[in-house]
Amino acid sequence: MATETEFAPAKVNLTLHVTGRRQDGYHLLDSLVVFAGVGDRVSVTTGEGFSVTGPQAALLPPSDDNLCLRAARAMGGGVAITLDKVLPVASGIGGGSADAAATLRALARMGRPLPDAETVLKLGADVPVCLSGHAVRMTGVGEGLAPVSVPPGWMVLVNPGVAVSTPSVFRALDRRENPPMPTPLPPLPDMAALVAFVASQRNDLEAPAIALAPVIADVKAALAAQDGCLLARMSGSGATCFGLFAGQASAEAAARAIRAAQPGWWAAAAPMLG
Repeated sequence: MATETEFAPAKVNLTLHVTGRRQDGYHLLDSLVVFAGVGDRVSVTTGEGFSVTGPQAALLPPSDDNLCLRAARAMGGGVAITLDKVLPVASGIGGGSADAAATLRALARMGRPLPDAETVLKLGADVPVCLSGHAVRMTGVGEGLAPVSVPPGWMVLVNPGVAVSTPSVFRALDRRENPPMPTPLPPLPDMAALVAFVASQRNDLEAPAIALAPVIADVKAALAAQDGCLLARMSGSGATCFGLFAGQASAEAAARAIRAAQPGWWAAAAPMLG
């Protein structure tokens, strides 16, 4: 039996502006999204079943409601799925959505047609952007995807092992009608330009997430204190924070230093994928 294996990279919100809320309760966003060269892997073959392996497997017991299975059912089901779980669970870097998107890509490689855009969006607001797999400006509830050119660079992702509920973070928002990013976005030819732009923008979920999980502020401070860190911020609804670095050596040294200082934290250095 043929097996298709797909990489499910971490999704990182360099910016995340909450610009409104629809009548159905969904929040409107304006976010600069990139991907990191660290992530899960999803393997799909004909058959039945779902298993989770990897360093984070204990935190994700197999469930019939897992996004991988929901994605597979949207493409006809009848497959066995193995998820190699590397990314922390409920961590603001799109792990479940990336896994669902990887499942869709694997099944497409097996010859099945991808679902329509509405079905993909119903799997989760981050599934469309994870299915694209490229740097984008994401707007609306996740359906607006405009490609963005970003320079080569490195990231360090750090999670303190605390799961943060996305609905709880949104409920804790003081204001839901905030300014979007500028239109058009400025050119981002190098890391200096990218860092300057990101620094001038926001993650509107950072303050409410820190109020719910104060350790996020410690993670952000630990990243900012590392040699070579150009900018540190929380991704998504947390609790993972990212640091931007110009090169591999400084990023890997920072990840090692954080793991040594905080053995209970998850930390990984990875290239930023455009």
